[in-house]
Amino acid sequence: MLFNSVEFLAFFPVVTLGYFLLPHRHRWWWLLAASAGFYVVFRWVYLLILVFTIAVDYVAGRLIEHAHGKRRKAWLILSIAANLGVLAAFKYYPFITENLGGLAAALGVGNPLPVVAWALPIGLSFHTFQAMSYTIEVYRGRQPAERHFGLYALYVMFYPQLVAGPIERPQNVLPQLRAPHAFSYPRLISGLQLMAWGLIKKMVIADRLAVLVDQVYDHPSQYTGLPLLLATAAFAIQIYCDFSGYSDIALGAAETMGFSLMKNFDRPYFAQSVAEFWQRWHISLSTWLRDYLYIPLGGNRVGAGRHYINLGITFVLSGLWHGASWHFVVWGALHGAYLVAATATAAPRHRLAAALGLHAGRRRTAVLNILTTGALVSFAWIFFRAATLADAAYICRHLFTGLGQQLTDWRALPTLLTGLGLPKSQLAIGGAAVAALVAIEWLQHAGPLRPRLVLAPAWVRWPAYYGLVLSLLLLAYATSNPEFIYFQF
Repeated sequence: MLFNSVEFLAFFPVVTLGYFLLPHRHRWWWLLAASAGFYVVFRWVYLLILVFTIAVDYVAGRLIEHAHGKRRKAWLILSIAANLGVLAAFKYYPFITENLGGLAAALGVGNPLPVVAWALPIGLSFHTFQAMSYTIEVYRGRQPAERHFGLYALYVMFYPQLVAGPIERPQNVLPQLRAPHAFSYPRLISGLQLMAWGLIKKMVIADRLAVLVDQVYDHPSQYTGLPLLLATAAFAIQIYCDFSGYSDIALGAAETMGFSLMKNFDRPYFAQSVAEFWQRWHISLSTWLRDYLYIPLGGNRVGAGRHYINLGITFVLSGLWHGASWHFVVWGALHGAYLVAATATAAPRHRLAAALGLHAGRRRTAVLNILTTGALVSFAWIFFRAATLADAAYICRHLFTGLGQQLTDWRALPTLLTGLGLPKSQLAIGGAAVAALVAIEWLQHAGPLRPRLVLAPAWVRWPAYYGLVLSLLLLAYATSNPEFIYFQF
């Protein structure tokens, strides 16, 4: 079920109201049944995969807790193998067979693996990683194995974050599933605010920019210069508004019932380095990779060479997590290369900055750092959005081709812009919405606006609420593909 659908408009109040009307001891099955219903709307057979992994990890958690020594580790390995096996079968098997087939053809032999094409279950990467975090935490002794099968199933299937995160940890969610939550009007309003803001980011900004991005990136060879630059910048905003919009709705829906989920985005395009960007972007995934991959590999507690390898492995696997395709691998490797280069050149860059008067803490230094980081991240997004590596290579080669002429030919410029899929009025609305987004996020440098809005007088609060609702009703962009981008992962 999509958050931006009519079905969810009916589903959400019914589930939330039912949650508070039921006694606490019955709430777990109500939420579990609602979450199952939420998921089967996409395709009922996907639920069987979820049930399998839930059963495996529930049993594995109990066995790990009671085992000792090598036996304990063996149960963990079997659990991880089962989870990664399901992920590999549905997400990576076609990629493996395709590449193996190409290699076999080059060697003049047949492909040893049968070619199988099946649909990727919605949100498989998300709930697989969430399930793995549970068994790993039980193995590390940081989380007791859950005895209540229904509560564990709800931990994996909790509908707000089931299909696109945030990727939660058991220490945060399981205690909340046990705790009674009394109805709170301020909390309800706060959650609805966040949900409305998420819908605006998705339906007003992301869906509108998607038209321009799709027009250019689906036919990149037809464009050079300004259209490629605009589409790349638009995609950087689109994917942020699309994914963070989903996260906002998820966190808001959970908050209305008293649950606090992990914050997944923190104004990432105000980051002053690529390392800081990853502390602000998809925080639940970046911290998962840090805790369960990067640090176990040795992190930065090893020699420089090994440290760089650890960064490279982490970000290449981050790319693969996003998609079974080489352009995702290149996207991840590029971010890893950014961090390796930043680490290796830290000393000379600091000396150069001091010589140029770009001292840390100064506004002009911060602005330059933000713009540089944004340019690097946006360049990497080319490989994320492009359909193939060949398309990405073309875009990179032609980003600035003919740019000077396009910018100076004022008569042709309006025609060039309106030829990107959006009429002038929609371009103006999109540009104004992006400007408003930047202004609102800048205002949050001193802290979130929502708590301040809740405490503001009525003559401030209610116009803001009406503004949110009217923005959705009047400015939402009708699209034939309302799905969220990260559903494909």
